[in-house]
Amino acid sequence: MVETFGMHKGGKKEYRRLVAAFERIFGATIFFGTDTFRGTAKVVQRSRFSFFREAQIWYSRDPEQYPVSDQFENVIVLSDEFYSEIVAHPIPADLEAVKVLAGAPAVLDLFMWLSYRCFVAKGRETIPLFGPRGLAAQIGSIEYARPRRFREKLDGWLEAISVLWPECPARISRDGTGLEVNRAMAVLVEQKVCG
Repeated sequence: MVETFGMHKGGKKEYRRLVAAFERIFGATIFFGTDTFRGTAKVVQRSRFSFFREAQIWYSRDPEQYPVSDQFENVIVLSDEFYSEIVAHPIPADLEAVKVLAGAPAVLDLFMWLSYRCFVAKGRETIPLFGPRGLAAQIGSIEYARPRRFREKLDGWLEAISVLWPECPARISRDGTGLEVNRAMAVLVEQKVCG
């Protein structure tokens, strides 16, 4: 697992962080909800589910030690609800980019958000930067109370993403109030050469 995500091998700290992260994810519950109005009635719909149904994480402080039997293999069983959700709504993302951005959580959040948003876009769209449905609220960057500060951060994050995804179609609008996106895929599809 450490190799898959490009983390450093060895050292108690890395393994503890990884195991602690899996324990947090195992205990997490995802909540979704929508509020809609139909005439004079308000319809409130809520759902919740967990990421994992079961997890067995094997690790050793010795990077040269390998599992001695199947009993020590890593096993992660997704919950039925989570599995159904990711199969029904896949987000194509580049694992190599995720590895590179693992140490920059804000940039990784934006990269994943853009991977999804550009994948589902029907064409050119503008997402407001602020407000209840704005980008800052969607990616959880409410600590940037001043719009100018958030735009500066966003510009830096987009610059970092463009190094990994040069064709990324996301740009801050000229008036600085929105993020313009267009349909695209963050994963490069290998082209077959005929000949």
